[in-house]
Amino acid sequence: MTMERLLTIIWIATVMLQSCSVRGQGQKEICFADPTVYVENGKYYLTGTRTGEPSGFTVLESEDLLHWNYPDRDTMILHKGDSTFGNKGFWAPQLLRDGDMYRLTYTADEQTVLSSSDNIFGPYRQKDIKPIDGSAKNIDSYIFRDDDGKYYLYHVRFNRGNYIWVAEFDMENGRIIPETLKQCLDCTEDWEMTPNYKSNPVMEGPAVRKWDGVYYMFYSANHFMNIDYAVGYAWAPTPFGPWTKNPGNPIIDRHIVGENGSGHGDVFKGLDGKYYYVYHVHNSDTGVQPRKTRIVPLKMIKEDGIFRIRADKDNVIIPVYHR
Repeated sequence: MTMERLLTIIWIATVMLQSCSVRGQGQKEICFADPTVYVENGKYYLTGTRTGEPSGFTVLESEDLLHWNYPDRDTMILHKGDSTFGNKGFWAPQLLRDGDMYRLTYTADEQTVLSSSDNIFGPYRQKDIKPIDGSAKNIDSYIFRDDDGKYYLYHVRFNRGNYIWVAEFDMENGRIIPETLKQCLDCTEDWEMTPNYKSNPVMEGPAVRKWDGVYYMFYSANHFMNIDYAVGYAWAPTPFGPWTKNPGNPIIDRHIVGENGSGHGDVFKGLDGKYYYVYHVHNSDTGVQPRKTRIVPLKMIKEDGIFRIRADKDNVIIPVYHR
C-alpha cells in the first residue's frame, strides 16, 4: 500500500469518526470534545479530543466558524509514538504561538504535555519525550502568557476530586516552577456539583484571558457525564488570584443553550472583533458520546470595572464539516 493511499484511508476514517449527521440537513457536525480555537491570518483553527485511531490530534480550518475543512495534507497534527509522550487518553489540546514556534499542550496518560512545531499543521513533537510535571497526575492544561512575557500553566490536579491549579511556567524548558504552584478554586456553589451524576467534585477545563488589567478564568464544573456539566467564570487581580466567582454563574448550561453536558472549551476573539466560547455538548438527550462541538458568542458588559459575561444563547453556532 502506498503512503498516499494510507493517508487517504486515515483521512476518510477520521472524518467518519469525528462527524455526526445534522438532522435533515445532509451535513456532518464536528465532534470534537474539549475544543479549542486558535485564530491567525484570517482563519480559525479548531482541534479537540477525538475518538478512534490513530491516537493523537487533528485540526480543522474555517473562515466563518460555521463551515470547517480538513487541510489538504495529513490530517493528524500529532501522532502517538511520533516523538511524543503518551500511550492513551489524548485529551484537551490547546494551540498557541510562541515566537516563531507553535505549541500544542495536551493531556496523555493523565499527564500534561508540551509539544512544538514550526507549522500550525504540525507535526508536533518533543526533543525530550516527557510530561510537564511527572510528580503527580495532572490534566487539562492551559498556557497563559501575561503582558510581561511570563507564562502560567493552569491545569487540573486530583485530591478527592478535580481542582484547578496554576503555576508559573518555564516555556523554554517545558517545566512548571514548583514553588509557585497554587490551587485556584474550591467547589462551593450548588451548580458546581448537582446530583444528576454521582461523582467527586469536578472543576476543570480552565481558559484564561486578561481584559483591562483583570484576569478572567473560565472553567467547567460537574462530571462531564452529568447533564448539568456547565461553564462559569471568576476574576482576579493577579494570575494566582484571589478569584471571585461570578454571582451569575453558570453562563453556559443545558437550561441556557438547550443541550446537555455543555462545557469544557476555550475563549477566543473572532475575526469580527467579538469574543466567543467554543465548547462541547452531549451527543443527544440519551447519550454522551461522541460529544458535539458548539460555538457561542459572548455578551460582555462592563460594570464597576468587571466584565459581566453572558452567552448569546440565540446565536449558538453548530460547526459542520464542509468540503
